[in-house]
Amino acid sequence: MDLRALVRTIPDYPSVGHTYYDLTTLLLDGPGFRAVIDELAARYASRGIGKFACMEWRGFVIGAALAYRLGAGFVPIRRLGKLPGETISRVHEFGHTSERIEMSVDAIGRGETVVLVDDMLATGAVSEAAARLIHDLGGKVAECCFVHDLASLGGRARLEQRGLQVFTLWTD
Repeated sequence: MDLRALVRTIPDYPSVGHTYYDLTTLLLDGPGFRAVIDELAARYASRGIGKFACMEWRGFVIGAALAYRLGAGFVPIRRLGKLPGETISRVHEFGHTSERIEMSVDAIGRGETVVLVDDMLATGAVSEAAARLIHDLGGKVAECCFVHDLASLGGRARLEQRGLQVFTLWTD
């Protein structure tokens, strides 16, 4: 199955000259969505993953399905102010602005093996901040997992320069 064919491309969004890859259309396709989860589950089934930490919102969909399938925990990583209880946060920068993401302080135990999951790897800024949150709580990032890597934006290199392993289903 050609999963890439299930991804809608939207030219000139969010601004002229950019192309937006909308993985929502892949998630809408039952066999396509199942194929993504099957492939990722096969990758992580024997690796002793305790949790899948995921960025909102498409990362939640993919990571929750993986966590369920493999009997692991699901950890939401959200924008600041969206989680109840005590949290820790990190800043990530994109363009000329910055934003904080947060995670619950009790989400990951010391030494726990975690896979960081999102739909798309772009600049890697959000994923880098998320990996730092996991490390802050004493967790070990086994891998950063994405469906689609936009190679021209340099996210893989950014994460690998910080010692993080990266896996993607495909790269453009």
